[in-house]
Amino acid sequence: MITCEEAARLMSESLDRRLPLGQRMALRMHLLMCKLCPRFWRQLQFLRNATGRFVKEAEREVPFPSESLSMDVRERIKRAVVAGLKSSD
Repeated sequence: MITCEEAARLMSESLDRRLPLGQRMALRMHLLMCKLCPRFWRQLQFLRNATGRFVKEAEREVPFPSESLSMDVRERIKRAVVAGLKSSD
């Protein structure tokens, strides 16, 4: 049986590519036997779904803040950031 560390690696890899049959079977067997890894698997899937929803939302046509701020406000923000960087040196 594979270790939890190996299972975590396989779970992560399975999000990006289809695992070979032997690895899929070993991972499934581990998930059936282990108490903690199924929770980790659900967390990985949740994070993947959440980031997918975030990307879809970000792709919508929403104006960037810089497009909705006046030039005066943008310049004041820029000066404040530069001043903050200089004071932290």
